[in-house]
Amino acid sequence: MEITSLFRENIRQMAPYSTARDEYQGELGIYLDANENPFDNGFNRYPDPHNKRIRAKIASMRGVPADRIFVGGNGSDEPIDLLFRVFCEPRQDEAISIAPSYGMYRVAAETNCVRLVEAPLSQDFALDSADFLSRVTPQMKLAFLCSPNNPSANLLDPAEVEKVIRGFSGIVVLDEAYIDFAEHEGFLPRLAEFPNLVVLQTLSKAWGMAGIRIGFAFAAPEIVAAMERIKYPYSVNVITERLVLRELEREAVRREQIAVLVGERKKLVEALERIPLIRHVFPSDANFVLVRVDEPREVYDRLIGRGIIVRDRSRIAGCEGCLRLTVGTPEENAALTDALRNIDRPFSGPVPVLSPRRCATVSRRSRETEITATLDLDNTTPSHISTGLGFFDHMLDQIVHHGGFSLQLTAAGDLNVDEHHTVEDTALVLGEAFSLALGDKRGIGRYGFALPMDESRALVLLDFGGRIATRWDVKLKRERIGDVPTEMFEHFFDSFAQAARCNLHIAARGRNEHHKVEGIFKAFARALRMAVERKPLDFDLPSSKGML
Repeated sequence: MEITSLFRENIRQMAPYSTARDEYQGELGIYLDANENPFDNGFNRYPDPHNKRIRAKIASMRGVPADRIFVGGNGSDEPIDLLFRVFCEPRQDEAISIAPSYGMYRVAAETNCVRLVEAPLSQDFALDSADFLSRVTPQMKLAFLCSPNNPSANLLDPAEVEKVIRGFSGIVVLDEAYIDFAEHEGFLPRLAEFPNLVVLQTLSKAWGMAGIRIGFAFAAPEIVAAMERIKYPYSVNVITERLVLRELEREAVRREQIAVLVGERKKLVEALERIPLIRHVFPSDANFVLVRVDEPREVYDRLIGRGIIVRDRSRIAGCEGCLRLTVGTPEENAALTDALRNIDRPFSGPVPVLSPRRCATVSRRSRETEITATLDLDNTTPSHISTGLGFFDHMLDQIVHHGGFSLQLTAAGDLNVDEHHTVEDTALVLGEAFSLALGDKRGIGRYGFALPMDESRALVLLDFGGRIATRWDVKLKRERIGDVPTEMFEHFFDSFAQAARCNLHIAARGRNEHHKVEGIFKAFARALRMAVERKPLDFDLPSSKGML
Protein backbone atom coordinates (compact mmCIF):
# COMPACT_ATOMS: atom_id res chain seq x y z
CA MET A 1 0.00 0.00 0.00
CA GLU A 2 1.29 3.46 -0.93
CA ILE A 3 0.44 5.33 2.26
CA THR A 4 0.95 8.80 0.83
CA SER A 5 -1.80 8.17 -1.75
CA LEU A 6 -4.27 8.31 1.14
CA PHE A 7 -3.13 11.78 2.22
CA ARG A 8 -5.21 14.81 1.41
CA GLU A 9 -3.82 16.55 -1.65
CA ASN A 10 -3.06 19.80 0.18
CA ILE A 11 -1.17 17.88 2.87
CA ARG A 12 1.00 16.21 0.24
CA GLN A 13 1.82 19.59 -1.27
CA MET A 14 2.24 21.80 1.77
CA ALA A 15 5.60 22.95 3.07
CA PRO A 16 5.95 22.64 6.85
CA TYR A 17 6.78 25.49 9.18
CA SER A 18 10.50 25.36 9.82
CA THR A 19 13.04 27.13 11.98
CA ALA A 20 16.66 28.03 11.39
CA ARG A 21 17.60 25.33 13.86
CA ASP A 22 15.99 22.73 11.59
CA GLU A 23 18.33 23.82 8.81
CA TYR A 24 21.53 23.95 10.84
CA GLN A 25 23.53 20.80 11.46
CA GLY A 26 26.13 20.74 14.21
CA GLU A 27 26.66 22.13 17.68
CA LEU A 28 24.80 25.38 18.27
CA GLY A 29 26.48 28.27 20.04
CA ILE A 30 24.91 31.74 19.87
CA TYR A 31 21.13 31.80 19.38
CA LEU A 32 20.09 34.88 17.42
CA ASP A 33 17.45 33.33 15.16
CA ALA A 34 14.17 33.12 17.10
CA ASN A 35 13.75 36.52 18.79
CA GLU A 36 14.00 34.97 22.24
CA ASN A 37 14.94 36.75 25.44
CA PRO A 38 18.67 35.94 25.73
CA PHE A 39 18.82 35.98 29.55
CA ASP A 40 18.87 32.41 30.79
CA ASN A 41 16.19 31.43 33.31
CA GLY A 42 15.92 27.78 32.33
CA PHE A 43 13.06 28.22 29.85
CA ASN A 44 13.83 31.35 27.85
CA ARG A 45 14.61 29.24 24.74
CA TYR A 46 12.06 27.51 22.55
CA PRO A 47 11.91 23.73 22.99
CA ASP A 48 13.01 21.21 20.40
CA PRO A 49 10.08 21.17 17.94
CA HIS A 50 10.77 17.54 17.04
CA ASN A 51 11.08 16.20 20.60
CA LYS A 52 14.21 14.27 19.66
CA ARG A 53 15.18 13.35 23.23
CA ILE A 54 11.73 12.01 24.11
CA ARG A 55 11.52 10.09 20.83
CA ALA A 56 14.95 8.57 21.41
CA LYS A 57 14.00 7.46 24.90
CA ILE A 58 10.69 5.95 23.80
CA ALA A 59 12.42 4.29 20.85
CA SER A 60 14.83 2.51 23.19
CA MET A 61 12.08 1.52 25.60
CA ARG A 62 9.54 0.32 23.04
CA GLY A 63 11.90 -1.06 20.44
CA VAL A 64 10.45 1.17 17.73
CA PRO A 65 12.59 3.36 15.41
CA ALA A 66 12.40 7.06 16.27
CA ASP A 67 11.10 7.95 12.80
CA ARG A 68 8.00 5.87 13.58
CA ILE A 69 7.15 7.89 16.73
CA PHE A 70 5.06 11.05 16.89
CA VAL A 71 4.97 12.90 20.22
CA GLY A 72 1.64 14.56 20.97
CA GLY A 73 1.42 17.57 23.26
CA ASN A 74 -2.11 16.83 24.49
CA GLY A 75 -2.13 13.13 25.24
CA SER A 76 -3.57 11.00 22.45
CA ASP A 77 -6.07 13.69 21.53
CA GLU A 78 -3.62 15.67 19.39
CA PRO A 79 -2.67 12.65 17.23
CA ILE A 80 -6.37 11.79 16.79
CA ASP A 81 -7.13 15.28 15.49
CA LEU A 82 -4.03 15.35 13.27
CA LEU A 83 -4.92 12.03 11.66
CA PHE A 84 -8.25 13.47 10.55
CA ARG A 85 -6.43 16.49 9.12
CA VAL A 86 -3.89 14.35 7.27
CA PHE A 87 -6.29 11.84 5.73
CA CYS A 88 -9.83 13.18 5.56
CA GLU A 89 -11.15 15.85 3.22
CA PRO A 90 -13.83 17.83 5.09
CA ARG A 91 -17.40 17.09 3.98
CA GLN A 92 -16.11 14.42 1.62
CA ASP A 93 -14.28 11.58 3.39
CA GLU A 94 -15.65 9.44 6.21
CA ALA A 95 -14.41 7.46 9.21
CA ILE A 96 -15.67 4.51 11.24
CA SER A 97 -15.28 3.52 14.88
CA ILE A 98 -16.54 0.88 17.25
CA ALA A 99 -19.32 1.86 19.67
CA PRO A 100 -19.43 2.45 22.52
CA SER A 101 -15.92 3.85 22.66
CA TYR A 102 -13.82 6.92 23.40
CA GLY A 103 -15.82 10.07 22.72
CA MET A 104 -12.96 12.11 21.24
CA TYR A 105 -13.15 10.14 17.97
CA ARG A 106 -16.54 11.74 17.28
CA VAL A 107 -15.47 15.16 18.59
CA ALA A 108 -12.44 15.19 16.29
CA ALA A 109 -14.53 13.95 13.35
CA GLU A 110 -17.16 16.65 13.81
CA THR A 111 -14.49 19.33 14.33
CA ASN A 112 -12.99 18.37 10.97
CA CYS A 113 -16.39 18.05 9.23
CA VAL A 114 -15.99 14.31 8.69
CA ARG A 115 -18.92 11.89 8.94
CA LEU A 116 -18.26 9.19 11.54
CA VAL A 117 -20.08 5.84 11.25
CA GLU A 118 -20.32 3.73 14.41
CA ALA A 119 -20.17 -0.08 14.35
CA PRO A 120 -21.83 -1.43 17.52
CA LEU A 121 -20.00 -4.01 19.58
CA SER A 122 -21.90 -7.07 20.79
CA GLN A 123 -23.80 -7.11 24.09
CA ASP A 124 -20.63 -8.23 25.86
CA PHE A 125 -18.62 -5.58 23.97
CA ALA A 126 -16.89 -8.03 21.60
CA LEU A 127 -15.65 -6.94 18.16
CA ASP A 128 -17.13 -8.70 15.14
CA SER A 129 -14.67 -7.91 12.35
CA ALA A 130 -17.03 -9.11 9.61
CA ASP A 131 -19.82 -6.82 10.80
CA PHE A 132 -17.39 -3.94 11.22
CA LEU A 133 -15.97 -4.29 7.71
CA SER A 134 -19.45 -4.69 6.21
CA ARG A 135 -20.18 -1.08 7.24
CA VAL A 136 -17.15 0.34 5.44
CA THR A 137 -17.82 2.66 2.49
CA PRO A 138 -15.40 3.74 -0.29
CA GLN A 139 -15.20 7.19 1.34
CA MET A 140 -13.80 5.87 4.63
CA LYS A 141 -10.16 6.78 5.27
CA LEU A 142 -9.88 6.11 9.03
CA ALA A 143 -11.05 3.27 11.28
CA PHE A 144 -10.84 3.59 15.09
CA LEU A 145 -10.51 0.66 17.48
CA CYS A 146 -9.83 1.02 21.20
CA SER A 147 -8.34 -1.95 23.04
CA PRO A 148 -8.73 -2.25 25.98
CA ASN A 149 -11.87 -0.33 25.15
CA ASN A 150 -13.17 2.70 26.97
CA PRO A 151 -15.74 2.58 28.61
CA SER A 152 -16.22 -1.20 28.50
CA ALA A 153 -12.67 -2.00 29.82
CA ASN A 154 -12.28 -5.21 27.78
CA LEU A 155 -9.43 -6.14 25.46
CA LEU A 156 -10.72 -6.70 21.92
CA ASP A 157 -9.94 -10.12 20.48
CA PRO A 158 -6.52 -9.65 18.79
CA ALA A 159 -7.52 -12.01 15.96
CA GLU A 160 -10.57 -9.85 15.18
CA VAL A 161 -8.44 -6.70 15.37
CA GLU A 162 -5.97 -8.18 12.89
CA LYS A 163 -8.80 -9.01 10.48
CA VAL A 164 -9.90 -5.37 10.54
CA ILE A 165 -6.33 -4.15 9.92
CA ARG A 166 -5.91 -6.48 6.97
CA GLY A 167 -9.39 -5.95 5.59
CA PHE A 168 -9.62 -2.14 5.76
CA SER A 169 -8.19 -0.24 2.81
CA GLY A 170 -7.55 2.94 4.79
CA ILE A 171 -5.72 3.69 8.05
CA VAL A 172 -6.60 1.68 11.17
CA VAL A 173 -6.02 3.64 14.38
CA LEU A 174 -5.66 1.28 17.33
CA ASP A 175 -5.93 3.16 20.62
CA GLU A 176 -3.96 1.29 23.28
CA ALA A 177 -4.17 3.86 26.07
CA TYR A 178 -4.82 1.09 28.62
CA ILE A 179 -2.67 -1.70 27.19
CA ASP A 180 -0.27 -1.70 30.16
CA PHE A 181 -3.04 -3.07 32.38
CA ALA A 182 -3.83 -5.99 30.05
CA GLU A 183 -2.06 -9.34 29.80
CA HIS A 184 -1.72 -8.94 26.02
CA GLU A 185 1.29 -6.98 24.73
CA GLY A 186 -0.78 -5.20 22.09
CA PHE A 187 0.10 -4.57 18.46
CA LEU A 188 3.07 -2.24 18.85
CA PRO A 189 5.61 -5.10 18.50
CA ARG A 190 3.94 -5.93 15.15
CA LEU A 191 3.81 -2.37 13.84
CA ALA A 192 6.15 -3.06 10.92
CA GLU A 193 3.82 -5.81 9.64
CA PHE A 194 1.01 -3.37 8.88
CA PRO A 195 1.78 -0.22 6.86
CA ASN A 196 -1.77 1.05 7.46
CA LEU A 197 -1.65 0.69 11.28
CA VAL A 198 -1.34 3.60 13.73
CA VAL A 199 -0.99 2.64 17.40
CA LEU A 200 -1.85 5.29 19.98
CA GLN A 201 -0.42 5.16 23.49
CA THR A 202 -0.24 7.69 26.29
CA LEU A 203 1.60 8.57 29.48
CA SER A 204 -1.66 9.64 31.14
CA LYS A 205 -2.76 6.25 32.46
CA ALA A 206 -0.25 3.63 33.62
CA TRP A 207 2.59 6.16 33.74
CA GLY A 208 0.61 8.49 36.01
CA MET A 209 1.26 11.64 33.96
CA ALA A 210 -2.28 12.75 33.13
CA GLY A 211 -1.45 16.28 34.24
CA ILE A 212 1.48 16.51 31.82
CA ARG A 213 -0.54 15.56 28.70
CA ILE A 214 1.85 13.56 26.52
CA GLY A 215 0.83 10.84 24.08
CA PHE A 216 2.32 8.98 21.15
CA ALA A 217 1.34 7.81 17.71
CA PHE A 218 3.41 4.92 16.37
CA ALA A 219 3.12 4.55 12.60
CA ALA A 220 4.89 4.31 9.27
CA PRO A 221 7.55 7.03 8.84
CA GLU A 222 5.49 8.67 6.09
CA ILE A 223 2.53 9.10 8.43
CA VAL A 224 4.68 10.45 11.25
CA ALA A 225 6.35 12.90 8.88
CA ALA A 226 2.97 14.15 7.67
CA MET A 227 1.75 14.68 11.23
CA GLU A 228 4.97 16.54 12.04
CA ARG A 229 4.38 18.85 9.06
CA ILE A 230 0.97 20.03 10.22
CA LYS A 231 1.26 20.10 14.01
CA TYR A 232 1.72 23.36 15.84
CA PRO A 233 5.40 24.19 16.43
CA TYR A 234 6.75 23.61 19.92
CA SER A 235 3.66 21.74 21.11
CA VAL A 236 5.67 20.13 23.94
CA ASN A 237 7.20 22.75 26.23
CA VAL A 238 10.62 22.48 27.90
CA ILE A 239 9.21 21.93 31.40
CA THR A 240 7.05 19.05 30.18
CA GLU A 241 10.00 17.56 28.31
CA ARG A 242 12.16 17.58 31.44
CA LEU A 243 9.46 16.00 33.58
CA VAL A 244 8.74 13.32 30.97
CA LEU A 245 12.39 12.37 30.58
CA ARG A 246 12.77 12.17 34.34
CA GLU A 247 9.68 10.03 34.80
CA LEU A 248 10.63 7.67 31.98
CA GLU A 249 13.66 6.69 34.07
CA ARG A 250 11.27 5.31 36.68
CA GLU A 251 10.04 2.29 34.74
CA ALA A 252 10.56 -0.04 37.71
CA VAL A 253 8.30 2.14 39.85
CA ARG A 254 5.70 2.21 37.07
CA ARG A 255 5.66 -1.58 36.87
CA GLU A 256 5.21 -1.83 40.64
CA GLN A 257 2.28 0.58 40.49
CA ILE A 258 0.68 -1.32 37.61
CA ALA A 259 0.99 -4.56 39.57
CA VAL A 260 -0.70 -2.92 42.55
CA LEU A 261 -3.53 -1.57 40.39
CA VAL A 262 -4.07 -4.90 38.65
CA GLY A 263 -4.24 -6.59 42.06
CA GLU A 264 -6.64 -3.93 43.32
CA ARG A 265 -8.76 -4.36 40.20
CA LYS A 266 -9.20 -8.03 41.00
CA LYS A 267 -10.15 -7.28 44.61
CA LEU A 268 -12.52 -4.53 43.53
CA VAL A 269 -14.29 -6.81 41.04
CA GLU A 270 -14.69 -9.51 43.68
CA ALA A 271 -16.08 -6.99 46.16
CA LEU A 272 -18.46 -5.47 43.62
CA GLU A 273 -19.84 -8.88 42.66
CA ARG A 274 -20.95 -9.36 46.28
CA ILE A 275 -22.89 -6.09 46.49
CA PRO A 276 -26.64 -6.58 45.80
CA LEU A 277 -26.90 -3.11 44.26
CA ILE A 278 -24.56 -4.17 41.43
CA ARG A 279 -26.46 -6.11 38.79
CA HIS A 280 -23.49 -6.97 36.60
CA VAL A 281 -19.71 -6.45 36.62
CA PHE A 282 -18.14 -6.54 33.17
CA PRO A 283 -14.68 -8.11 32.72
CA SER A 284 -11.84 -5.60 32.81
CA ASP A 285 -8.39 -5.46 31.21
CA ALA A 286 -7.93 -1.77 32.10
CA ASN A 287 -7.61 0.32 35.27
CA PHE A 288 -11.37 0.76 35.54
CA VAL A 289 -14.47 -1.41 35.82
CA LEU A 290 -17.87 -1.01 34.16
CA VAL A 291 -20.85 -2.02 36.29
CA ARG A 292 -24.59 -2.08 35.69
CA VAL A 293 -27.07 -0.87 38.32
CA ASP A 294 -30.83 -0.27 38.34
CA GLU A 295 -30.80 3.49 38.99
CA PRO A 296 -27.42 4.75 37.74
CA ARG A 297 -28.11 8.47 38.16
CA GLU A 298 -29.40 8.04 41.69
CA VAL A 299 -26.38 5.92 42.64
CA TYR A 300 -24.08 8.46 40.99
CA ASP A 301 -25.64 11.35 42.92
CA ARG A 302 -25.47 9.50 46.23
CA LEU A 303 -21.78 8.73 45.68
CA ILE A 304 -21.21 12.40 44.93
CA GLY A 305 -22.84 13.17 48.28
CA ARG A 306 -20.19 11.00 49.89
CA GLY A 307 -17.40 12.80 48.05
CA ILE A 308 -16.80 9.95 45.58
CA ILE A 309 -16.79 10.82 41.88
CA VAL A 310 -17.38 8.09 39.29
CA ARG A 311 -18.47 8.33 35.64
CA ASP A 312 -22.09 7.92 34.60
CA ARG A 313 -22.08 6.17 31.21
CA SER A 314 -25.75 5.19 31.25
CA ARG A 315 -26.71 7.57 28.42
CA ILE A 316 -24.35 5.89 25.94
CA ALA A 317 -25.87 3.31 23.60
CA GLY A 318 -24.79 -0.14 24.77
CA CYS A 319 -23.98 1.10 28.29
CA GLU A 320 -27.51 1.67 29.55
CA GLY A 321 -27.60 1.53 33.34
CA CYS A 322 -23.80 1.56 33.63
CA LEU A 323 -21.30 3.41 35.79
CA ARG A 324 -17.56 3.42 35.15
CA LEU A 325 -15.41 3.04 38.27
CA THR A 326 -11.70 3.83 38.19
CA VAL A 327 -9.46 1.55 40.27
CA GLY A 328 -7.97 3.71 43.02
CA THR A 329 -5.77 3.12 46.03
CA PRO A 330 -6.76 0.33 48.45
CA GLU A 331 -8.24 2.96 50.78
CA GLU A 332 -10.21 4.63 47.96
CA ASN A 333 -11.53 1.29 46.71
CA ALA A 334 -12.58 0.35 50.23
CA ALA A 335 -14.41 3.68 50.60
CA LEU A 336 -16.17 3.10 47.25
CA THR A 337 -17.35 -0.41 48.04
CA ASP A 338 -18.46 0.64 51.54
CA ALA A 339 -20.47 3.49 50.03
CA LEU A 340 -22.11 1.15 47.51
CA ARG A 341 -23.02 -1.33 50.22
CA ASN A 342 -24.62 1.41 52.30
CA ILE A 343 -25.99 3.55 49.50
CA ASP A 344 -29.50 3.68 51.05
CA ARG A 345 -28.32 4.74 54.50
CA PRO A 346 -28.16 8.44 55.44
CA PHE A 347 -24.64 9.80 55.21
CA SER A 348 -23.35 12.36 57.71
CA GLY A 349 -19.64 11.60 57.85
CA PRO A 350 -16.79 13.77 56.57
CA VAL A 351 -16.40 13.91 52.80
CA PRO A 352 -13.02 12.41 51.83
CA VAL A 353 -10.52 14.63 50.05
CA LEU A 354 -8.74 13.62 46.86
CA SER A 355 -5.27 14.27 48.21
CA PRO A 356 -5.05 14.20 52.03
CA ARG A 357 -3.21 17.21 53.41
CA ARG A 358 -0.23 16.59 55.62
CA CYS A 359 -1.60 17.73 58.95
CA ALA A 360 -0.97 16.79 62.56
CA THR A 361 -2.21 17.88 65.96
CA VAL A 362 -0.03 17.13 68.98
CA SER A 363 -0.81 17.87 72.62
CA ARG A 364 1.59 17.58 75.53
CA ARG A 365 0.69 18.03 79.14
CA SER A 366 3.14 17.78 82.02
CA ARG A 367 3.57 19.32 85.45
CA GLU A 368 5.49 22.20 83.89
CA THR A 369 3.67 22.86 80.59
CA GLU A 370 0.48 22.38 78.62
CA ILE A 371 1.02 22.73 74.86
CA THR A 372 -1.10 22.03 71.77
CA ALA A 373 0.05 22.48 68.18
CA THR A 374 -1.78 21.93 64.90
CA LEU A 375 0.55 21.90 61.90
CA ASP A 376 -0.50 21.89 58.24
CA LEU A 377 2.41 21.49 55.80
CA ASP A 378 0.27 22.20 52.72
CA ASN A 379 -1.59 25.29 53.86
CA THR A 380 -0.67 28.91 54.48
CA THR A 381 -3.78 30.08 56.31
CA PRO A 382 -3.04 32.64 59.07
CA SER A 383 -1.26 31.14 62.05
CA HIS A 384 -1.61 31.84 65.74
CA ILE A 385 1.33 31.32 68.11
CA SER A 386 1.31 32.10 71.81
CA THR A 387 3.92 30.81 74.26
CA GLY A 388 4.13 33.68 76.69
CA LEU A 389 7.58 34.59 75.36
CA GLY A 390 7.44 37.47 72.88
CA PHE A 391 10.79 36.93 71.15
CA PHE A 392 10.21 33.16 71.03
CA ASP A 393 6.79 33.72 69.40
CA HIS A 394 8.51 36.00 66.86
CA MET A 395 11.06 33.28 66.00
CA LEU A 396 8.38 30.59 65.69
CA ASP A 397 6.49 32.91 63.39
CA GLN A 398 9.62 33.11 61.19
CA ILE A 399 9.45 29.32 60.83
CA VAL A 400 5.83 29.50 59.71
CA HIS A 401 6.19 32.52 57.42
CA HIS A 402 9.38 31.45 55.62
CA GLY A 403 8.52 27.76 55.66
CA GLY A 404 5.13 28.21 54.03
CA PHE A 405 3.21 26.30 56.72
CA SER A 406 0.19 26.91 58.90
CA LEU A 407 0.65 26.53 62.66
CA GLN A 408 -1.74 26.99 65.56
CA LEU A 409 0.26 26.71 68.77
CA THR A 410 -0.57 27.63 72.34
CA ALA A 411 1.71 26.98 75.30
CA ALA A 412 1.14 27.59 78.98
CA GLY A 413 4.25 26.96 81.03
CA ASP A 414 5.92 27.66 84.35
CA LEU A 415 7.50 30.92 83.20
CA ASN A 416 7.37 32.03 86.82
CA VAL A 417 10.21 29.55 87.36
CA ASP A 418 12.12 30.12 84.11
CA GLU A 419 11.84 29.71 80.32
CA HIS A 420 13.45 26.27 80.03
CA HIS A 421 10.41 23.99 80.11
CA THR A 422 8.32 26.15 77.77
CA VAL A 423 11.02 26.32 75.09
CA GLU A 424 12.00 22.67 75.40
CA ASP A 425 8.47 21.25 75.37
CA THR A 426 7.40 23.51 72.51
CA ALA A 427 10.30 22.13 70.47
CA LEU A 428 9.28 18.56 71.31
CA VAL A 429 5.65 19.17 70.34
CA LEU A 430 6.62 20.94 67.11
CA GLY A 431 9.10 18.21 66.16
CA GLU A 432 6.53 15.48 66.78
CA ALA A 433 3.99 17.38 64.68
CA PHE A 434 6.43 17.48 61.75
CA SER A 435 7.15 13.77 62.12
CA LEU A 436 3.45 12.86 62.11
CA ALA A 437 2.52 15.24 59.29
CA LEU A 438 5.27 13.87 57.03
CA GLY A 439 3.90 10.33 57.33
CA ASP A 440 5.95 7.85 55.28
CA LYS A 441 7.98 10.73 53.73
CA ARG A 442 7.48 9.51 50.16
CA GLY A 443 8.31 12.09 47.52
CA ILE A 444 9.73 14.73 49.88
CA GLY A 445 12.92 16.67 49.22
CA ARG A 446 14.49 15.51 52.52
CA TYR A 447 17.43 17.96 52.68
CA GLY A 448 18.22 21.62 53.76
CA PHE A 449 19.29 25.24 53.12
CA ALA A 450 21.63 28.24 53.84
CA LEU A 451 20.71 31.89 54.32
CA PRO A 452 22.43 35.31 54.73
CA MET A 453 20.85 37.73 57.22
CA ASP A 454 22.03 41.35 56.93
CA GLU A 455 25.67 41.31 58.06
CA SER A 456 25.19 37.81 59.47
CA ARG A 457 25.07 34.46 57.76
CA ALA A 458 23.31 31.33 58.89
CA LEU A 459 23.80 27.80 57.63
CA VAL A 460 21.25 25.12 58.41
CA LEU A 461 21.73 21.58 57.10
CA LEU A 462 18.70 19.39 57.63
CA ASP A 463 18.06 15.73 56.84
CA PHE A 464 14.77 13.95 57.58
CA GLY A 465 16.46 10.60 57.05
CA GLY A 466 15.52 9.26 60.50
CA ARG A 467 18.93 9.48 62.14
CA ILE A 468 19.10 11.92 65.04
CA ALA A 469 22.09 14.21 65.44
CA THR A 470 22.60 17.91 66.12
CA ARG A 471 25.60 20.13 65.72
CA TRP A 472 25.53 23.71 67.00
CA ASP A 473 28.32 25.95 65.78
CA VAL A 474 27.07 29.31 67.02
CA LYS A 475 28.62 31.66 69.57
CA LEU A 476 26.23 34.10 71.20
CA LYS A 477 27.79 36.76 73.41
CA ARG A 478 24.62 38.11 74.99
CA GLU A 479 22.93 36.30 77.85
CA ARG A 480 19.43 37.05 76.55
CA ILE A 481 17.76 38.20 73.34
CA GLY A 482 14.42 39.68 74.17
CA ASP A 483 12.91 37.53 76.88
CA VAL A 484 14.70 34.30 75.91
CA PRO A 485 18.04 33.09 77.37
CA THR A 486 20.45 32.53 74.47
CA GLU A 487 21.42 29.09 75.81
CA MET A 488 17.88 27.91 75.05
CA PHE A 489 18.21 28.31 71.28
CA GLU A 490 20.65 25.39 71.00
CA HIS A 491 18.40 23.37 73.32
CA PHE A 492 15.34 24.19 71.17
CA PHE A 493 16.90 22.79 68.00
CA ASP A 494 18.31 19.75 69.80
CA SER A 495 14.87 18.94 71.23
CA PHE A 496 13.23 19.46 67.85
CA ALA A 497 15.68 17.07 66.17
CA GLN A 498 14.98 14.41 68.80
CA ALA A 499 11.20 14.60 68.29
CA ALA A 500 11.25 15.03 64.51
CA ARG A 501 13.90 12.34 64.08
CA CYS A 502 16.14 14.46 61.91
CA ASN A 503 19.79 15.36 61.49
CA LEU A 504 20.36 19.08 62.11
CA HIS A 505 23.58 21.05 61.67
CA ILE A 506 23.51 24.78 62.42
CA ALA A 507 26.24 27.38 62.06
CA ALA A 508 26.06 31.17 62.19
CA ARG A 509 28.46 34.10 62.07
CA GLY A 510 27.88 37.84 62.43
CA ARG A 511 28.17 40.89 64.65
CA ASN A 512 24.54 41.42 65.66
CA GLU A 513 23.20 38.74 68.03
CA HIS A 514 19.58 39.43 67.13
CA HIS A 515 20.35 39.07 63.42
CA LYS A 516 22.28 35.86 63.99
CA VAL A 517 19.41 34.17 65.83
CA GLU A 518 16.80 35.50 63.42
CA GLY A 519 18.93 34.31 60.51
CA ILE A 520 19.13 30.85 62.07
CA PHE A 521 15.34 30.57 62.41
CA LYS A 522 14.75 31.85 58.88
CA ALA A 523 17.36 29.46 57.45
CA PHE A 524 15.80 26.67 59.48
CA ALA A 525 12.39 27.55 58.02
CA ARG A 526 13.77 27.49 54.47
CA ALA A 527 15.50 24.19 55.20
CA LEU A 528 12.19 22.75 56.40
CA ARG A 529 10.41 24.11 53.35
CA MET A 530 12.89 22.46 51.00
CA ALA A 531 13.00 19.20 52.94
CA VAL A 532 9.23 18.66 53.24
CA GLU A 533 8.34 19.85 49.74
CA ARG A 534 6.71 17.19 47.62
CA LYS A 535 8.46 16.64 44.31
CA PRO A 536 6.01 16.48 41.35
CA LEU A 537 5.14 12.96 40.16
CA ASP A 538 7.48 11.38 42.71
CA PHE A 539 6.23 8.76 45.16
CA ASP A 540 9.59 7.22 46.03
CA LEU A 541 11.28 7.29 49.38
CA PRO A 542 14.18 9.74 49.05
CA SER A 543 16.68 7.09 50.11
CA SER A 544 19.01 4.72 48.29
CA LYS A 545 18.39 2.22 51.10
CA GLY A 546 14.68 2.01 50.35
CA MET A 547 13.76 3.08 53.88
CA LEU A 548 13.90 6.11 56.18
